[in-house]
Amino acid sequence: MPQMLDPTPSRPFRLSLNTDGRSHPRENALSVLTVLLGVVAFFTAFVESAHVVASWAGLAGFLIGLYSQYVSETTPQRSLNVVGLVGAFVGVALGIFHGGFLP
Repeated sequence: MPQMLDPTPSRPFRLSLNTDGRSHPRENALSVLTVLLGVVAFFTAFVESAHVVASWAGLAGFLIGLYSQYVSETTPQRSLNVVGLVGAFVGVALGIFHGGFLP
């Protein structure tokens, strides 16, 4: 096992959505937007008086997330999309439960 005696230098950890080596600015922006809307919808869904924000942010996050999942190029983009979609779904469901899209 000569590879154990001569360790190869490792690269530093870098968080990237472009794991295929190519740039995907549109797909990256859609994935990040999905996560942001999902987080907003998820956390506002637990406040009854913020049901309008939760409903609209959840609906927008869910629709944008579905399109983003359709056009995604890499696995990290798809992972972010799934996290955002779940948050958006929970947000829109609880937002509708607490009062819906209108005040």
